[in-house]
Amino acid sequence: MKKLISSIYSQEQVFLRELFIKKRKTLGLSQRVLSDRLGVIYSLIGKIETGDRCLDIVEFIQYCIALELEPTEVLAQLQQQILSAKEEKEE
Repeated sequence: MKKLISSIYSQEQVFLRELFIKKRKTLGLSQRVLSDRLGVIYSLIGKIETGDRCLDIVEFIQYCIALELEPTEVLAQLQQQILSAKEEKEE
């Protein structure tokens, strides 16, 4: 049986972090303003963006909403990243 390994430094997590950072900057939001939107401490946004902290599914949805992203669309993009990586490994 294959074990699941921590995904915190996976390419998929990097993709997700870069997507969130790009969208935040496109909206012209600072990390502080985003933290206010989410009702969290400012340092949490930095930890998420640097990969020191992952989001659980509820936090992911809240984060998407705060960034005016559709969570299901982001999940579809993430799924495509995972499937593409899997196909590359099988080749």
